[in-house]
Parts: sequence; structure tokens; C-alpha cells
Amino acid sequence: MIPSDNPASLDPTPRVPFWDYVDLFLFALLAFSSLAISLFVGLAFTKLSLPLRQLLAQALWYTLAFGALKALLLFRYDRPFWRSLGWHPISLAAVSGAIVAGPVLVISIALLQFALRSPEIEPPFGQMLGSRATIIMFGILAVIIGPLAEELAFRGFLMPLLIRSLGAAGGIVVTGILFGSLHGFEYQWSWQYMLLISLVGCVFGWAKYKTGSTLASTLMHSTFNLTQFAAFLWQSRTL
Repeated sequence: MIPSDNPASLDPTPRVPFWDYVDLFLFALLAFSSLAISLFVGLAFTKLSLPLRQLLAQALWYTLAFGALKALLLFRYDRPFWRSLGWHPISLAAVSGAIVAGPVLVISIALLQFALRSPEIEPPFGQMLGSRATIIMFGILAVIIGPLAEELAFRGFLMPLLIRSLGAAGGIVVTGILFGSLHGFEYQWSWQYMLLISLVGCVFGWAKYKTGSTLASTLMHSTFNLTQFAAFLWQSRTL
């Protein structure tokens, strides 16, 4: 049999991930466009309180952005959304570990925050607690929807691409730094908080890489946010 000159036949191993930096650019463009649309729609609901409008706009943004990503994966590659972004079942031990790791990570970051003499900054969700309705909506967004969306974007879509280019350690660290940087506005661009959130992002990335599943990093992210949110509610005696 004469070997084929087709390079694809010489290397049957599929490229992981199958998308490239063009797709990353397209997703970023679609995400920013979705954000602009969401902010415009949020401003239109003038009869609602500002926190409620912000929450609705953010929920709409996630819906539009990931709807666009799903369409991108479908029409360019004919690939499924969830499985492509690493959403796979994990063992019960991995589930338990991810759930417990969230609160442990909060405690560790709090100790590092004290060691770095981080400035006193009100948590970004403090202004969202104006009423019971906004508290419940923000809780759902912060504990369920937000972690899911951020993990699919950072650890599911971005990190595999960077790992392919930079190796596992480089991909995890660079993704973590980008994760921390994009949260900088929530903490008044304090370098201490940006460093700490970057470290948190690296831990989430390690969980995704170790298990091979975005589910693990999402569970860890969710319980991390839940612990912070519950602690703030308890300290402020909001509920």
C-alpha cells in the first residue's frame, strides 16, 4: 500500500482543542457585542432599581455570549457545546474534593490578604443587597450562573488553547492572570486583590486540568463564591 501524501492521514491524532485563536478572537468580539446589547437593554428598564437592572443585564449577557459560542462551535466545527468545553462527569471523590476546596480556598486567600496588607474594599456584591429580591437574584447569579459561565469561558475555552501553546503550567498560570485582571475593576484595580484572584484562578485551572473536567472547577468556583457570599450576609446581618 502506498502511503498517502495527506498530512492528516499521517497524523491521525486529533488536535486538542480543535479551535484556534481566530475562534478566540471571534468569541471575544461576540462577547463584547453581547455586553453592549445587554447594557442597552438593562438601561431600558428604567422602572427597576439599578442593582436589579445590573443583574438582569449580566444574566442577559451570559445568555447571549454563550449562545454565540454555541453557534460558533456548531457552525464552524459541527461540535457539541458542553462536551467540547470539557463538561464531563467526574468521580464522587473529585466532586467532594471540589466542594470542600472552595471554602478552604476562601480561608487561604483571607490569610494571604492579611499578609499582603490588602486595602479595605467593599465586596463587589455589597451594592447588590438592597432588597430580598435582589439578594436572591444575586445569590443565584454569583453561586450558580456566574461560576458556570466563567469556568466555561476561562477553563473550558481559553485554557486548553493556551495549554496547547504554552504547556500545562504556562496555560494554567496565564489563564489565571487573565482571570484576575478581568476582575480588577471589582476591586478598584488593587494589585493585592488582582494577585489573589489570579491565584484563585490558577487553582481553578489546576482542578480542571487534573480532572479533565470543567465540572470540577465550576463546583470549586461555586462553593468559593457561596462561602464569600454567606460570610458577607452573616457579617452584615442582611438576612
